[in-house]
Amino acid sequence: MSDLRTIIIDGAEVEVDPALTLIQACEEAGIEIPRFCYHERLSIAGNCRMCLVEVVGGPPKPAASCAMQVRDLRPGPEGAPPEVRTNSPMVKKAREGVMEFLLINHPLDCPICDQGGECDLQDQAMAYGVDFSRFREPKRAVDDLDLGPLVETHMTRCISCTRCVRFTTEVAGITQMGQTGRGEDAEITSYLGETLDSNLQGNIIDLCPVGALVSKPYAFTARPWELTKTESIDVMDALGSNIRVDTKGREVMRFLPRNHDGVNEEWISDKTRFVWDGLRRQRLDKPYVRENGKLSAATWPEALAKAAEAIKGAKTLSGLVGDLVPVEATYALKQMIEEQGGMVECRTDGVKLPDGNRSAYVGNATIEEIDEANNILLIGTNPRLEAPVLNARIRKAWLRGAKVARIGAKADLTYDVIQIGTGREALAGLAAMDHSDKHDLNGIIIVGQGVLTGSDGAEVLATIHRMAETAQSKLLILHNAAARVGAMDVGATCDGGVEAALKADVVYNLGADEIDVPAGAFVIYQGSHGDRGAHRADVILPGAAYTEEQGLFVNTEGRPQLALRASFAPGEAKENWAILRALSAEIEATQPWDSLAQLRQALVEDIPHLKKVDEVPENEWQSLEVGGLREGDFDYPMKDFYLTNPIARASQLMAELSAGAASRRAQPLAAE
Repeated sequence: MSDLRTIIIDGAEVEVDPALTLIQACEEAGIEIPRFCYHERLSIAGNCRMCLVEVVGGPPKPAASCAMQVRDLRPGPEGAPPEVRTNSPMVKKAREGVMEFLLINHPLDCPICDQGGECDLQDQAMAYGVDFSRFREPKRAVDDLDLGPLVETHMTRCISCTRCVRFTTEVAGITQMGQTGRGEDAEITSYLGETLDSNLQGNIIDLCPVGALVSKPYAFTARPWELTKTESIDVMDALGSNIRVDTKGREVMRFLPRNHDGVNEEWISDKTRFVWDGLRRQRLDKPYVRENGKLSAATWPEALAKAAEAIKGAKTLSGLVGDLVPVEATYALKQMIEEQGGMVECRTDGVKLPDGNRSAYVGNATIEEIDEANNILLIGTNPRLEAPVLNARIRKAWLRGAKVARIGAKADLTYDVIQIGTGREALAGLAAMDHSDKHDLNGIIIVGQGVLTGSDGAEVLATIHRMAETAQSKLLILHNAAARVGAMDVGATCDGGVEAALKADVVYNLGADEIDVPAGAFVIYQGSHGDRGAHRADVILPGAAYTEEQGLFVNTEGRPQLALRASFAPGEAKENWAILRALSAEIEATQPWDSLAQLRQALVEDIPHLKKVDEVPENEWQSLEVGGLREGDFDYPMKDFYLTNPIARASQLMAELSAGAASRRAQPLAAE
């Protein structure tokens, strides 16, 4: 405790770290300081002046608490602790003056502004402002910017806090936004009118403390007090970002991030934030049965009877687990299919992940450890597409001084990368080197799924595994499917992989839409959207989407997290575990649970670490047998960030964003 410093805040003595700023010290003491420009995860700007406090014995004027550290305070008379006041007449007058200046040009838009009800300027004007203005001149107006289809701008409302500029520059790693002009002519603008080119741009909507940047798709649809808020987990990638689902009646209106320092900090990707319109389109809301080559609507008893008949009559039976399936449904499917003598497979993209060895299909690193890493090696992954929020963490480590190297095709990741090579030859050369000099360098190897899909995927993984051992580096397997790690934990794998599973007479497809089942097989499809899997199906059993049922999801670092139900499935669609429970009774192999709680109890008895929600279990390191590598470059598995699953493909906005990204990638032609 000797490195702490005692200061007096509003008459009370507190001990704080001298490296803290005054605003942070006041927060530790439980005192709220108003602010607009200050944000914990961005650099300090010190330009809104709303956080002014009085430093006793300092200059006879208020000080910006966000820009002054505790160590900068002078002791009081006779060595007394320094004193800070946050509620003195000087502070009250200063805050009222700042608020009056901020409101000089701010329009009276509150009744039509989407920020109304969750606006920092509204709240702080009520708490710290005055009920009059001495300003009589006309207000200035500013042209709105076109930042693209996601962020709507009303720049006349802007108070120049520069949060958006700092976020796009520091976290997202793009340079399109900045501030020009001085004094009354100062305004936030984009370079040459460019739109934003980032998968994280939606976060500036949350950061904006006024209504200058609002969500374009959500505009004028709801007010915050009309919405029911549910805490949940995102499944658009395998990061397991913590989100809040806001619903109005039965409709999901928006997704917002929740703070979780260990996973997504307080950022989410644009696909996570804006995919909600995909939950309304292309939905399966009643069972279907194929008769004479044509799908027609059926009742639940008819569809279950047809499915049960096929399962009982199957010579060979298999189950496929899709990318968005909660662990409970995977466990129920595995229990039902294997009891009938069938096999279950979750590695539908053909990755060669070993069953049972958690250190090989998860690794032993946590996402948070990237912050402290000195060396980061990316192998066959483009995290800017596969996990944009994780990419922002790598960028943060790079800004702090970490070296980032890559084996894989070149791509702009928003930070400098040392290119080692593009494929297996570079990996073999690196693995053969002596890595004893890296033992104390706090290294992390991040492995993408693209390196594991080839015929030698197991050998590639074993080579990387051995290299991590010799270099004493941490290993993180970066998955693309939210359900994959949980399904691997359950043991939803079979000998021969997905090729063997697809040879079965009857295939039970649980939401696997990224795979084509060969002709000839009888396909039972259970899922939420009319995507590729439903088109191929002989029986369709409509299930719930991830916002419509409770479920466990295990993220790419192996952390189990609980997604809660925010709304109900449309029409006759049911929760996934309940469909499997009903079908098991139909095939006279009734599963031993009647509720989700009972199913979860059986699940955690079998796999105890799933009981520890929001904890990353330590994985026992098990070595892999190293084999020979063939030749060739590594390919990135994700070609289109916006259209990776059935919910995203049902979204009109994701289609628009995908087309926009494709047009940006097209090479511009010079005029002849």
